[in-house]
Amino acid sequence: MISAIITAAGKNRRMEKDQERLGIEVQNKLLLDLDGKPVIIQTLEHVQKTGIEECIIVLGHHSNHVKAVLGNYTDNKVKVISNPENGVELSETLLNGVINVKDGLCLCVAGDQPTVSGETMQKLVDTALQHSDADNVVSILARKDTGYLNTAEGLGMPFACHSSLLKKYLPGRNDNLNPILEDMINDGVVFYGVPARDELELVNINHWEDYLKVKKLFK
Repeated sequence: MISAIITAAGKNRRMEKDQERLGIEVQNKLLLDLDGKPVIIQTLEHVQKTGIEECIIVLGHHSNHVKAVLGNYTDNKVKVISNPENGVELSETLLNGVINVKDGLCLCVAGDQPTVSGETMQKLVDTALQHSDADNVVSILARKDTGYLNTAEGLGMPFACHSSLLKKYLPGRNDNLNPILEDMINDGVVFYGVPARDELELVNINHWEDYLKVKKLFK
């Protein structure tokens, strides 16, 4: 079973501060227009280009607005759920997704990662599936070094790994993702860095300037 989890529960604080400072209408970054579609929809469509069999989108803050945009894109393969509480860290949002998918490989993507192509996401999935120890490997988008990694410094989503790893390391953490990845690698979990197709795939949309850069280069 191959599942995807898209986390879309963030507070949007950095983007809102930028918009307020610039006198721009305050809007959740997931709903900003990117080539005629909201950021979250572009991300979802890239995920759907992979061989996933189900996709869970986990909402939190601003859930009503994001859910309204997703309405036309949900079906028996794509489902939207919400965190029980809004004030949780990324680890709990991701765990909420994990416990709502079937056991197997999980492709984990942030909702604000529309720059990561479906091709690269598929490479993450294939690298994990083809590894000799598929239950103990994390295939992750490389930020610096590629190939087998001995540190998770600077790493986050997107990545692919077996759901059993996430169920082991996520419960009770209430933390950002990177410290959890570091614990995994220190415990002997295999990490493999998949190279980005281009520099644009490494851009995170956190600030207004990030959005303008992506909007200019996005195709």
